[in-house]
Amino acid sequence: MVRFLLARPIAVLMTFVALMVFSVIVFRTLPISLLPPIDVPQIVIKVNYPNASPEAIEQNVLANIRAELMTLNGLEEVDSKAGSEVGTIRLTFDYGTKMELAYIDVNEKIDRITNSLPAGLARPQVIRINTNDIPVIRVQVIPKPGIDYAEVSLLAENVLKKRLEQLQGVSLVDINGKKERGITVTPDKAGLRALGMTEENVIRAIRFGNEELPGISVEDGQFRYYLRMATRVDTPDDIMRLPVTNDKGLTVELGRVAEVKYENKDVLGYHYFGTQEGLVITVHKQASAKMNEMMPLIYESLDYFRADYPQVDFDVTQDQSTLLNAGISNLQTSLLFGGMFAFGVLFIFMGNYRTPVIIGISLPSSLIISFLVFYFFEISINVISLSGLALGLGMLIDNSIIVLDNITRKRKEGLPIFEACVQGVNEVMSALISSVLTTLAVFIPLVFLSGISGALFYDQAVSVAAILFVSLLVAFILLPMLYHFFFRNKSVEELAKEDSKFFRAVLRGYKALYQKIFLRRGLSFTVFMLFIPLALLVSQLLKTEGLPPIEKFDALVEIDWNEPIGVEQNRDRLLSSLEALGEGYLKAESDIGVRQFLLFDGENSIQQASVYFLFESQESKNEMTQRFRQLVTSNFPTAEISVMDAPNAFDQLFASNIPYYEVRWKDLGTKRPVDEAKMDEWLETFPTPEYDRGPGLQKEASVVFSLDAPKMTTYGVTVSGIQDQINKLFGNFTITEIKRFGEITPIRMKGEQADFEQLLRSSFVAGQDGNEYALSNFIRFDYVNHYKFVTADKGGIYQSVNLNADNPTQYDSQINEWAADKNLGVSFFGQYFKDRETISQLIGILMVAVLLLYFILSAQFESFVQPLIVIFTLPLGIGGAFIVLFLTGTSLNVMSAIGLVVMLGIMVNDAILKIDTINRLRIKYKDTTALTAKEILDRALYEAGEIRLKPILMTSVTTILALLPVVFSAGLGADLQRPLVFSVIGGLTIGTFTALYFVPLAYWFIGGKITVKESERITV
Repeated sequence: MVRFLLARPIAVLMTFVALMVFSVIVFRTLPISLLPPIDVPQIVIKVNYPNASPEAIEQNVLANIRAELMTLNGLEEVDSKAGSEVGTIRLTFDYGTKMELAYIDVNEKIDRITNSLPAGLARPQVIRINTNDIPVIRVQVIPKPGIDYAEVSLLAENVLKKRLEQLQGVSLVDINGKKERGITVTPDKAGLRALGMTEENVIRAIRFGNEELPGISVEDGQFRYYLRMATRVDTPDDIMRLPVTNDKGLTVELGRVAEVKYENKDVLGYHYFGTQEGLVITVHKQASAKMNEMMPLIYESLDYFRADYPQVDFDVTQDQSTLLNAGISNLQTSLLFGGMFAFGVLFIFMGNYRTPVIIGISLPSSLIISFLVFYFFEISINVISLSGLALGLGMLIDNSIIVLDNITRKRKEGLPIFEACVQGVNEVMSALISSVLTTLAVFIPLVFLSGISGALFYDQAVSVAAILFVSLLVAFILLPMLYHFFFRNKSVEELAKEDSKFFRAVLRGYKALYQKIFLRRGLSFTVFMLFIPLALLVSQLLKTEGLPPIEKFDALVEIDWNEPIGVEQNRDRLLSSLEALGEGYLKAESDIGVRQFLLFDGENSIQQASVYFLFESQESKNEMTQRFRQLVTSNFPTAEISVMDAPNAFDQLFASNIPYYEVRWKDLGTKRPVDEAKMDEWLETFPTPEYDRGPGLQKEASVVFSLDAPKMTTYGVTVSGIQDQINKLFGNFTITEIKRFGEITPIRMKGEQADFEQLLRSSFVAGQDGNEYALSNFIRFDYVNHYKFVTADKGGIYQSVNLNADNPTQYDSQINEWAADKNLGVSFFGQYFKDRETISQLIGILMVAVLLLYFILSAQFESFVQPLIVIFTLPLGIGGAFIVLFLTGTSLNVMSAIGLVVMLGIMVNDAILKIDTINRLRIKYKDTTALTAKEILDRALYEAGEIRLKPILMTSVTTILALLPVVFSAGLGADLQRPLVFSVIGGLTIGTFTALYFVPLAYWFIGGKITVKESERITV
């Protein structure tokens, strides 16, 4: 095939040009995003139930929803959590479930049970989690002093949001911190009583004045008119002119007995930018959108907003495109330095300018053509796929160098340039194909990992496979054609002089060390074999984590005040802490209390707040966050505060919302939470003190109202009457609503702002005799500590503790005995079990990968013994990588693991080509010399090392030097890639030595038992 294609250079050249043109066209259509659009198999249902206790939300809402959802297909886990006024249900599905269909099923089931839920309850929100749900940027909207906040809320909702949604690539715009304007009616209770009226007279007057006559019309000759009540109200002035009539017929204007005015509705949450109240707009991208094109449009829109709406200040925070830009920057850096160092290394080793030019043409050609594969596999350009391309670049240079070196060697042997190109490619073709297949055999099985990890590896595996197979296409077809073009006028004598003085010195050093090692073959082989377990033991000293620690100048502080405070007190506490902190930060934004985001799937609680800080340096970040922690805890001792790095998209994707090791129990008798006093007594005998209370055991102070039924009967006071009065005093009592062209303005009864005991004494309820009595006569109250949350799963209500022990499973049997004595059903749950499952899957997948590697090499070498040589080189390279990771203080994480895969691919490549060369030389010397089998083996080992020295050194040195700049770089991208670089450098440093000396030693001990006759069969 190579001969056929080389005979038609113009056709081949035009084909490659056409492929590159199509690739450039396709590249312009590829979506560019931070992460692949992964469907996280979770759906969250949020319930907002104002003024409801956790028990009421669990019994009246969440229990009904859970029961209805149990029949969903693919449902793996159900967890619900009921708190004060809010409740959430998190559904986890088997990975691979069609989440589009699951989302539709959940909504249908919610609609089906809506009528059985409490009257007036807003429809539960159903949130489907997707990587595109992570906002790409947060826009701060801050009203200037004197500007009506409600008007700015309308501006954000009706104008800013819609203008941002019209931008190309934007899928959703979400807002937090809005305030809606309403009309409040504050009755004059003394005036009402003086006129013989009650609040109910005011309510009836307003409702009657706002009634509609739907569908009523009158005829006037040939015309028909629809009727509208003339008393329909629009403004507070209209309401104050309404007539209020008592039972005796006395009528006065409503304005005489009540104050009516526009006011902002009470809110359950606030948003602050620094110490200024404002709104935040989060922008989400479409799956197919290009983030690098969308972000400039957003910034351009903000410039227009600043010009059009000078009454509002705008700013941006948490721009997630920085991580994508870092990934693209790293790829560009790898390409730039890879090309530069490839040029430099080739000049040092080859001493000519033609070979570097050929490499310079093949490298970008392979990369550009790879994007065609992206298009056909529907892969976006994201951090994961870009890292896959970066992984393949080392192998791409490797293949090019090996093919060019082999063609040059054939020319030196005296073959004509056309035959040298054909035979040079054919000789290494099967070995290079095997090396690519073995690399993919190590990498592609990782796609079958369950969960998000497997989904992420899919993009990376496709990108690696794309660039590797394209590199083979370029190496087998384009490179020999370019070589023929550039070297057609070079004589064999000129080629013989192309080895530089540097390489000749390296060659002499290699030969001298080779002879010393082979003089003591047994000892040398033993040293190599002992190095494997010793180096692998270093892995036990390495810290294990998900992502590498990235130097970030921002932080997220989560605060739970652990007291039953209102949202205003929550706000005041946080602002006082921020003001005391001073100006030691660049930016800060706070979400206080309940958040209004449609896509927020976290816990909404009035007693919680989160603060995002951006600092100037890491030192400033550490100092200021520590100071902020001390400020909060010293002023509010009950507060729980956690400081963490501000999560980027990676963190949000990989973060687990389940505890590490949780012990759950259910009361088998009552099916309810165990009483507080009894539970406290039981926990004193819990088998280990190393635990934290789970949500179902956390407590908070609350007030319990009890009705005095005998006294109510005596005075003829009804339960409904008292409930109605309590709702008006403490609830959110809506009289009616004004509807105008889609805009709804509620009219609410506003109670007195006073202590609840005083309100009970100053508020009255009517008895059957017509007299009014103070509410305090019929209501008793007690302060009690009550469970803060009610938690439940598929099996019903549970309570739990989270174990903090290093080996949590050691207490399992004792915990089972403890639970059995108390008639509790106990179960164990947490990330610990998921991690064990992932590790067992990973071990199985890696075993499959090693088997695939062995099968491919067995097919390549036609031997069951020689593949073992390649497999034995792998732990040597891994051990070298572990040593460098340990010496540099780097953890074993996702990026360093990816570096191991890259390094193993290059090591396998070198080992395969060396063994292939040894086999060929044994056949050659068998046919052309009268040497003994042992002499043939020794000579083949020695000459194969000399032949493969140059490509092995060039590929290793090129790869190491191309990656080396990352070690000395700073920034997010460099921090992310540095563990990968250390793995590759450590593995290749040992791996190069292994390929040069261990492979011939192992061949002599293992592969040398194969006869020359068998080698001939192997090679042929």
